[in-house]
Amino acid sequence: MHIPVASETPFLEMRSIGKRFPGVHALDDVSFDLVPGEVHALVGENGAGKSTLMKVLSGVYRPDEGEIWLRGKQIQIRNPRQALELGISIVHQELNLFKNLTIAENLFGGQMPRRGFLGFEDRQAAARRAREYLQKFELPLDPFTLVRNLSLAQQQVVEISKALARNANVLILDEPTSSLTEHESELLFKNIAQLKQEGLGIIYISHRLEEIFEIGDRVTVLRDGRYVDTRPISTTSIDAVIRMMVGRKLEDLYGQPAAGRSVEPILEVEGLTIPDRFSDVSFTLGKGEILGMAGLIGAGRTDVGQAIFGARSLQSGSVRLAGNEVKITSPGHAISLGVAYLSENRQDDSIFDNMDVCRNITVSRLSYLSQRGMLSPKRELDWSENYIKLLNIPTPSARQKIIKLSGGNQQKTILARWLAIQPKVLIVDEPTRGIDVGAKMEIYMLLHRLAAQGVGILLISSELPEVLGMSDKIIVMREGRITGELSRAEASEERVMSLAAAHEIVS
Repeated sequence: MHIPVASETPFLEMRSIGKRFPGVHALDDVSFDLVPGEVHALVGENGAGKSTLMKVLSGVYRPDEGEIWLRGKQIQIRNPRQALELGISIVHQELNLFKNLTIAENLFGGQMPRRGFLGFEDRQAAARRAREYLQKFELPLDPFTLVRNLSLAQQQVVEISKALARNANVLILDEPTSSLTEHESELLFKNIAQLKQEGLGIIYISHRLEEIFEIGDRVTVLRDGRYVDTRPISTTSIDAVIRMMVGRKLEDLYGQPAAGRSVEPILEVEGLTIPDRFSDVSFTLGKGEILGMAGLIGAGRTDVGQAIFGARSLQSGSVRLAGNEVKITSPGHAISLGVAYLSENRQDDSIFDNMDVCRNITVSRLSYLSQRGMLSPKRELDWSENYIKLLNIPTPSARQKIIKLSGGNQQKTILARWLAIQPKVLIVDEPTRGIDVGAKMEIYMLLHRLAAQGVGILLISSELPEVLGMSDKIIVMREGRITGELSRAEASEERVMSLAAAHEIVS
């Protein structure tokens, strides 16, 4: 989907940018430029400096060293409002929407269309303009739907549309496909191609290197707060970019399943049904097996995982754990039985952002760490430090606030929480969403290690390469029903997608 770059002359330049925080040199002599009509990808592991550089560009931070030039003039970006006035708009990975307002109100904010002498809001004009943006993504929603009633993927589309509605000249997309289906991602790429033709400069940040090579024109790599290199996409490769990012070659991102895994059932579900969510879902998860669950967003995969964990009430169906039928009535009950669930929405559902790393790990075992009803601070600290070491979570202290960790290390902290209950079954929903390639590899290695120890793992993921690379077998869902099961040898992207979309492949 490459479209020729409209101009070879940068209209945005960041020259030798430096930024320091107490004890941290976040950016050290970093340069970056953007040409009209191009997609310039910015990559690097978490902590490489990507977010800090973009916060400098969007006015959140003031640089300690360096210069920013726009259209041949040196500028000072003092705050985010000034950045918007200069035509610089950013779409953050963590959505920044007002969930109690409508789609239209989120798109236009304080700039809702007005009519008449008294300047009343023109709701019909707002609706027409909002529909234009939503139609770009083939999203036939009522513009006056409250954002809180939208799925995560739909909210992501609204966030991107909001940036486009501001007539940006520089559009920064930070992990824009992290909540989108493959179809929605393709629509985004189609619209990016159109925006390129219109001369928009796009800075694209993603840990999904495959999509960078699909839509990007150039790629700049940062490592440890320093500039590594900028290369045309056409003259480099994913392997070369990974080597620049991590300073080593990743021979096999997903690793290999252990030979001779047990086929003894650890989790058996039969006829699980929640009306309007999913129906007649049956499958068996073996002890030490990684079972991938694929399907488009809305297929019901997350609902199934939550129901097994006791977060949703089943209307019918049965669950057997290690051969014994159980009726899981709540997440607490599930945990007591050795069933753990890693949510797809880390920020809202998993981390306690006002607590430290220690408590985020130990919260699942507080009763075990208590003596005579009193929590033992020393025992809790020792327990958490053991898991911090085991999972290689880089933090200056177990008492560090979890919110100060990168996304990948937050995810490892939540995994440590579930390891602490010594699970029999671990349900992981989008376990590597929005984290860098190095952290992904660590999580994949951990999942393989847990499977080798006999833990049954249900892997729910929208990333087909992840499902194919990690799973011993794969079940596919569509519209709340299982449409097929594939062994590792049988599975391919084409076969999975044909089952997910009910489309027969013509050979």
